[in-house]
Amino acid sequence: MSTLVQSQDDWGVTYTSTEICALKGSTVDIHCTYRYPAYLDHLTVTAEKTLWFTKQEGDQPVDLRTDSEYEGRVEYHGHQKNCILRITDLRETDSAVYKFRFITNHPTGKYTASSGVTLTVTDLRVQVSRPSVYQFSTWAELQCHSSCRLASCPSYVWYRSGEKIKEGISYTGYFGPEDNYSCAVKGQEDFQSPSVYAPKVPSALVSPSGEIVEGSSVTLTCSSDANPAATYTWYKENGNPDHKPLKTGPQLDFVSIQSSDSGEYYCSAENALRSKRSDSMSINVKWKGTIYMNAARLTLIILILITVFLLYLWIRKKKTLNSTTEPSDPVQTVQSDSDPEYENLTAAQTEATEEQEDLV
Repeated sequence: MSTLVQSQDDWGVTYTSTEICALKGSTVDIHCTYRYPAYLDHLTVTAEKTLWFTKQEGDQPVDLRTDSEYEGRVEYHGHQKNCILRITDLRETDSAVYKFRFITNHPTGKYTASSGVTLTVTDLRVQVSRPSVYQFSTWAELQCHSSCRLASCPSYVWYRSGEKIKEGISYTGYFGPEDNYSCAVKGQEDFQSPSVYAPKVPSALVSPSGEIVEGSSVTLTCSSDANPAATYTWYKENGNPDHKPLKTGPQLDFVSIQSSDSGEYYCSAENALRSKRSDSMSINVKWKGTIYMNAARLTLIILILITVFLLYLWIRKKKTLNSTTEPSDPVQTVQSDSDPEYENLTAAQTEATEEQEDLV
């Protein structure tokens, strides 16, 4: 802890500490004292306004109580020239230099400290060291860290899957594949660190989805939930008996994929606690010529279907025309002139006609 005294004759501000490290989500108090002359120009001097600020508009300090970023989280306390700034629910964006200003009833009685208190807001993180990975468990040492030095040398509380397991600066032991561990400063157990855990089973995706044509651009993406963050490695099963890695990184890119790239692919996700692999995914690259041949076959089939359909329409139309020209009654058959019976019948009819004319 260091003390900073700023003064100008009888005017000044003294900060109890010039650097403060506080946990994200916690509450911090920044202390100071200030002074001014008791009498000036035959006037009894009194402080009429005090404020804390981190930024200015023009040459005017912006009172934290009016700053929207601190709305509902800032309180001023103090009496008899003592000043306390309290900030609750600390955020990482609260990291800044905080300065104090006071205004008296004297026309020239204003004082603004040129320096202030540097506040650093940090969260806790679990660091994994000396890991040894076995088939069913991992042995490692865990330590609780912050990005700045906390006010005192704290003791830590350790948790496994949310349950308290011990107190101490570090934790050493065996970890199961599904275990997760976190820590907190003793006395501030509400502000636990993010948990560390081995990678979950990674997922492997191909983009774009659907049919893959030779010469197209294809990307395989691997992702997994892990803390510390996982590193990714891609492998191809077919034609790779030694399972040598193809590439390190979450993405495997094919700028112009070829038929020879067809096969089974998988990725692994690894951090200090363990490694896990994804399910295999099948990549089937189709030759462009196959696409063209399939298109030609499809075109030929369509043309044949159209031809058959047109032929069907023509036959149907022809049948319709024939049915409209046929008589509704059957046609009587007339004997030809060369038939003897027909000739006798005709002669008889002629004689009968002549006899009728004679009678007339």
